[in-house]
Amino acid sequence: MSRFEKVFGAGRKPVIAMVHLGALPGTPLHDAAGGVEAIFTGAAADLAALQAAGVDAVMFGNENDRPYELKVDTASTATMAYVIGRLRDRITVPFGVNVLWDPMASVALAAATGAAFLREIFTGTYASDMGIWAPDAGAAQRYQHRLGNTGCALLYNVSAEFAGSLDPRSLPDRARSAVFSSIPDAVLVSGAITGEAAEMRDLEAVKRVLPKTPVLANTGVKHATIADVLRVADGCIVGSALKRRGRHLGGGGCRPRPRLHGQSPRREGILMPAKRSGQSPHALPVGGAGRASSAFGGRTRPLWPQAAIHPLWIFGDGK
Repeated sequence: MSRFEKVFGAGRKPVIAMVHLGALPGTPLHDAAGGVEAIFTGAAADLAALQAAGVDAVMFGNENDRPYELKVDTASTATMAYVIGRLRDRITVPFGVNVLWDPMASVALAAATGAAFLREIFTGTYASDMGIWAPDAGAAQRYQHRLGNTGCALLYNVSAEFAGSLDPRSLPDRARSAVFSSIPDAVLVSGAITGEAAEMRDLEAVKRVLPKTPVLANTGVKHATIADVLRVADGCIVGSALKRRGRHLGGGGCRPRPRLHGQSPRREGILMPAKRSGQSPHALPVGGAGRASSAFGGRTRPLWPQAAIHPLWIFGDGK
């Protein structure tokens, strides 16, 4: 069984929801008055909301640390480790980490917190808003082995946001090459910037050349598109669409609310249970063809369709 399957379950298409931390100390957007305690409070609220809504996994990220850096300050990684450590006993689903845009810091944070997976740009060369971007997958994986965290799955974003590839090869060719040369556990396809959807033709092209490697949609998945995305992709990562008005609040911005029978979804950028084909929207025990990821053991979970059809969670449209 692959590391990806060990984390998310064999044959599953996980929905991974982002817990966007507030801007960290030392960054321009940091709330000095609220301090680290405000970051923790916001993350705790979002974590509780997302888990109550029934996502398959969560990932902690520092999307609010703009302007972005390719090598982050040690204080940023330390603060993320502190916040995740305080939340550790509240986390009931597999969790991952991402320290933008620093693979080495992400590997270190995953090892320190016991994360089951991590996401970053590990391969390629890009012209970006942060300058020339040339990560080193070999160094990052060797670092992971030195830290003894070899069970952590590595999710490689092969189409960097805020950047353009300097490689003349097509995206499918770069993805196929990265799988051979740099052994990711999954490949991610992104839009041009955070919150913008990956082109369906890009998802389809990458999946076509990587039939045996999990390929996930990394950005811009919404209620209106998730059915089409999951017909092609092996899962998705969702952030902006789960926030009120699509904003990365970093302060308890996620709000799950049950959808009552016959009631239309609220347009607030939230995650809520829905009714499909006469089935109850309430939680059912894990098991059977429609079960959620087996990583949850015997916990009660909302029914998740095994086929790549519209799931029983409605994503807000970010409006």
